[in-house]
Amino acid sequence: MVRVKRGKTAHKRRKRILKQVKGFRWGRKSKYRLAKDALFHAWTYAYRDRRNKKRDFRSQWQVQINAAVREKEVSYSKFINALKKNKIEIDRKILAELAQKHPEIFDKIVDKVKTEK
Repeated sequence: MVRVKRGKTAHKRRKRILKQVKGFRWGRKSKYRLAKDALFHAWTYAYRDRRNKKRDFRSQWQVQINAAVREKEVSYSKFINALKKNKIEIDRKILAELAQKHPEIFDKIVDKVKTEK
């Protein structure tokens, strides 16, 4: 039987892993075994945090909307409830942006919700 030399394949695999861990700290950027372990952890955190990012942004928008609405003497929960009752379907991202960048439009929305209780 002919002997199979695996040097090229193994070298290519290791090079690919080490290229992906560029910028990691300490030995995890240069030692294959540490790099491979660090990369698997990094992929796990990246997957998890892509989902957590959505959660974090939503709570951030809620805080911004609450701050803007409290200036108009309305609580966040009552504001959102009134929006749903009035069938105003604007998501929290847009509401937070309106509160920051276009307060006059946001004020009109709040006034409309307050008057139609």
